[in-house]
Amino acid sequence: MKTWRKIASLILATAMVFAMTACTKDQGNQASSDSASGKYEIALITDVGTIDDKSFNQGAWEGVVAYAEENKLTYKYYKPSEKSDDAYLTSIDLAVKAGAKIIVCPGYLFEKPVYNAQDKYPDIKFIILDGYPHTGDYTPVVKENTLSIFYTEQEAGFLAGYAAVKDGYTKMGFMGGIAVPAVIRFGFGYVQGADYAAKELGLADGSVEIKYTYVGNFDATPENMAKAASWYNEGTEVIFACGGAVGNSVMKAAETAKTKVIGVDVDQSSESQTVITSSMKNLTKSVYDALTEYYGGKFRGGEILYLDAGVGGVQLPMESSKFEKFTQKDYDTIYNKIINKEIKILGDQDAADASKLETTKVVVDLID
Repeated sequence: MKTWRKIASLILATAMVFAMTACTKDQGNQASSDSASGKYEIALITDVGTIDDKSFNQGAWEGVVAYAEENKLTYKYYKPSEKSDDAYLTSIDLAVKAGAKIIVCPGYLFEKPVYNAQDKYPDIKFIILDGYPHTGDYTPVVKENTLSIFYTEQEAGFLAGYAAVKDGYTKMGFMGGIAVPAVIRFGFGYVQGADYAAKELGLADGSVEIKYTYVGNFDATPENMAKAASWYNEGTEVIFACGGAVGNSVMKAAETAKTKVIGVDVDQSSESQTVITSSMKNLTKSVYDALTEYYGGKFRGGEILYLDAGVGGVQLPMESSKFEKFTQKDYDTIYNKIINKEIKILGDQDAADASKLETTKVVVDLID
């Protein structure tokens, strides 16, 4: 995993260079490799953000850049004109017209667009992250030209909650975006990890407090910042900001309050000095590996994969984390326990809400 963290850092620098020197065409803000023919065989469609969003799009894009640069392949990303199924399909159409052989679609917003595109373009391969194609009824319809990838967010959240308590935090917060399954899993894992660490430390029952909410969006807003500020003013020491741009609001509040934040999806340590660690999905590695399989003639079309700690699918970025007590040895020990299934971590289908996780050391305060 250390190797991948180093690679990710190099890729970030590369991606930013391409972003600054991008060609502006059909939809604007499109970074690409040089292509004399105007054809780009690896494509990525962003959801509602850009490839330098320090979150889901960027993590996936870095995987594209890494593989394409290493193998001297052309690549390009497309930013839809709006948040709609039609706009996503239009971007897919543009990518296909520009020569795409394989298209990466990061996020559950692509579930219905990819459902349609996989039939419209049977010779094109699709990789969808955090979602699977369906018509709207959530019945998976994953064709042979589509690979669906999910992550065990409950494990990533567990690592973050465990590390925070081991580092001495007992007044904590979870501020999720929209209560979609992935966000719920992050939150459930966070609560369980905190409880597990508190038990190991011999803390009293109820000694760890976690304020818990879903703000209902994935945006940086004054309202989200105000909510985070109020939590910090009430004594919360660290908030797990699990909602895309919601994290920017939480970080600003933490900078004012001189408190701490846990980032999500990718390593967000460069975003603010308040970020002590990030609960990561290894997006870069998963996209890189899927492209490797495709070009190696082993594309796992028709499958739904769940990438867990056992395959390096989730992690904390220990090299950039700002822990004072929690060590690499501590991390390796708990990570191996998760790999070996020595710990049962509940997911989004295992409890009605975070307060029903039957923790003993952690008290969850659900906040509307």
